[in-house]
Amino acid sequence: MLRPYVADEVGVVHSPTPAAQPGPTSADTDDRLSDELTSVVAGARRRAVRDGDGQIDTAHLLHSLLESDPAVREVFRGGDQVARLLGYLVQRTIGYGLQWQGTVEDSGAVPVVREAAGWSPAAATAMEAALERAVRRGEQRAAGIDLLAALARDSECRAVDVLCRAGVDPEALALRIEQGPQG
Repeated sequence: MLRPYVADEVGVVHSPTPAAQPGPTSADTDDRLSDELTSVVAGARRRAVRDGDGQIDTAHLLHSLLESDPAVREVFRGGDQVARLLGYLVQRTIGYGLQWQGTVEDSGAVPVVREAAGWSPAAATAMEAALERAVRRGEQRAAGIDLLAALARDSECRAVDVLCRAGVDPEALALRIEQGPQG
């Protein structure tokens, strides 16, 4: 749906659609993301464009993580949770998630990072948190599991909304990720 542009009192035309926030650019992150996470970001970007969204949000990232990264799928106990999550995410453009159209995802739960074009504030912040988590683990490159941990920790982001609706406890998920494969 096309939205009208609105002129302000001095004649400057503004789109009523909120501007996307900056997020990681490929030049900034190519050497800081694992091959799997690079693929996840590309998938999230394609999904956002296909859905007509002006920015990558945390639900796009979660969807791409679940589809692309076997290590992420392993964190969920059993295929039922993954199937329910993917079911909600697939419905994004046909029902569930329509309330998100034309809005900026900014949960306010974590400090906002605003350096990469085309990312919601929450998604940009989650990616930065994933990069920081990788460094704390002693790795030079962030992996999908780092991004999943960051998403699970932001209780107000769209990805956590999807997790909760699918019956996944985000706090328990974050704890399981921190405990590692044996957790």
